[in-house]
Amino acid sequence: MTTLVKICGLSTPETIAAAVQAGAAYVGLVHFPKSPRHVSVAKAAMLRRDLPESAGVVLLVVDPEPYALAEAIRVIGPRVVQFHGSEPPAVLARTRSEFGVEVWKALGVKDAAALDKAAPYHGAADRLLFDAPASALPGGNGEAFDWNLLRLYRGPTPWGLAGGLTPANVAEAIRLTGAPLVDTSSGVERSPGIKDMDKIAAFCKAARL
Repeated sequence: MTTLVKICGLSTPETIAAAVQAGAAYVGLVHFPKSPRHVSVAKAAMLRRDLPESAGVVLLVVDPEPYALAEAIRVIGPRVVQFHGSEPPAVLARTRSEFGVEVWKALGVKDAAALDKAAPYHGAADRLLFDAPASALPGGNGEAFDWNLLRLYRGPTPWGLAGGLTPANVAEAIRLTGAPLVDTSSGVERSPGIKDMDKIAAFCKAARL
């Protein structure tokens, strides 16, 4: 099974091109002003125009207002909307129904009991992303959780692994968890919000080993 790769928090045409060239299936655009990776709707739309149709554009939002979310989807045209806040399943289901996009939900994993939080999203989300618990930001903090918690996870919804993944550890993370998708942001940066094209290429290569 080939593991899919998502590179998140991209903000320049050059790093997006590097991700696509390296084989990333998804590129993430963060629309959350508190994040160092934040891009405006206008900039996200510009970056989106430079992408081939084959690229899976993921718009990451955190507890968005309904009108603002609708406008962002209309202007940017993402394939996926990734919810990274406290959004209930009904918000995901409504977004998918109204806009015809895939919807993903990120969930922080602190312990085995935290995996129970996934249950209400089955049927509402197209994919779950298991991430480290929120700290300074909802995600993108460069922190990992105990991957062994996912060794026996067999939920009915497609899922992915995020949190603290780097070119050096992603192969081991895949080996331990069997993750069908891996998602990195700070793990391929030189500094917060500044992506490194060589690290992007190295991450995608390592995820295929």
